[in-house]
Amino acid sequence: MSSTRPFSPGDRGPEADGASGVSEGGAAVPPESSAGRQVRSLSFDGASGVVPLARDFARQALYAWGWLPAATADQRAAAEDVLLVVSELVTNACLHAEGPDGLWITLDNKVIRIEVSDKGTGQPAPRTPHRAGRPGGHGMFIVQRLCLDWGVVRSPGLAGKKVWAELGAPA
Repeated sequence: MSSTRPFSPGDRGPEADGASGVSEGGAAVPPESSAGRQVRSLSFDGASGVVPLARDFARQALYAWGWLPAATADQRAAAEDVLLVVSELVTNACLHAEGPDGLWITLDNKVIRIEVSDKGTGQPAPRTPHRAGRPGGHGMFIVQRLCLDWGVVRSPGLAGKKVWAELGAPA
């Protein structure tokens, strides 16, 4: 189900102190955690090869959080879904929004939230009608199919947006 709600049901919204958690110069920020919530962030400032960089960053987070190495096929599939959604959101920012600015991956209980910020004005949406046999245009359809929910957050007075998606852990 796609959504343009700024936050998913039960989400606490943006951090009250306004801290972005993103470092200068494309470096990863040390993980933050509070009450079981763990956040990792990556700035793409000046980075090249952002899609593989984002996938590697997400893979490292999955290892740190115990999603990898996967013990079962369901766990492996869940981790691969996270990596695919990261790839799709970052690729969409590259193709449709002048590139991504940052990536946030948050683990809260059994839900992983992925957020990609960019300076684009467009509104992501699955292409309708979806035509599986045609090349291109599958990114947001894939995100919609794999995720519990997804949406777009815009900050008033600021250019760009954050596209977020949430995936659940295997049972």
